[in-house]
Amino acid sequence: MSRPVLLFDLDGTLADTAADLCETLNVILEMHGRARVPNERVRHLVGGGARLLLERGFGETGEPASAAMLDLGFEEFIDYYGRHIADHTKLWPGVRDQLDMLAERGALMAVCTNKVEDLSRKLLGMLGIEHYFPVVIGGDTLPVKKPDPEHLFEAIRLLGGTRADAVMVGDSETDIDAAKNAGLPSICVSFGYTRIPVPELGADVVIDHFDAFPAALARLLPQHFGQTDAAG
Repeated sequence: MSRPVLLFDLDGTLADTAADLCETLNVILEMHGRARVPNERVRHLVGGGARLLLERGFGETGEPASAAMLDLGFEEFIDYYGRHIADHTKLWPGVRDQLDMLAERGALMAVCTNKVEDLSRKLLGMLGIEHYFPVVIGGDTLPVKKPDPEHLFEAIRLLGGTRADAVMVGDSETDIDAAKNAGLPSICVSFGYTRIPVPELGADVVIDHFDAFPAALARLLPQHFGQTDAAG
């Protein structure tokens, strides 16, 4: 019998990581003589991995960074962030309850993130949810990142699941575009980090709290979660 497959983004979807990402970005920018970027602005820069975050951060504060500066900044970012990865990061309300529910239902779960794999695994461990995710595909796991569909396909293959049973859960255009490119349905959380307004992303279902997650699953995977709560 087939099992549901849930593919989760990490930053902004499972956890509120903005404060630690923001502080790391600003530490690196200051090291290179740049101004700090306000926290509320950084939330719109996240998505695509550390190198892209740095590129956007330099672009916000002056001349675009050269490739060499980005290479150096990326190494500095990974070093600092690895030592401060969960100073302020917390799971979003309701996440753990939903992961418990999925585990009880026998769901296959993976994290599909553009954060580098090593840091992703470290953060999942520090948040105490690593045991839910036997598969973690990071931004450096494959030659491609989201929104390339192969990022999602590899996770499904490693889980031993099927695309017909899979849903992508994310918070940004990177996630929803990855789902579209893979031909998978998607759930978008409205409280994460996105440069594009959530209603414009084109997700199949948008939820404002993880309490609404079961109803979203019932709608998108009725073969596994039924339709009794779909209107809830």
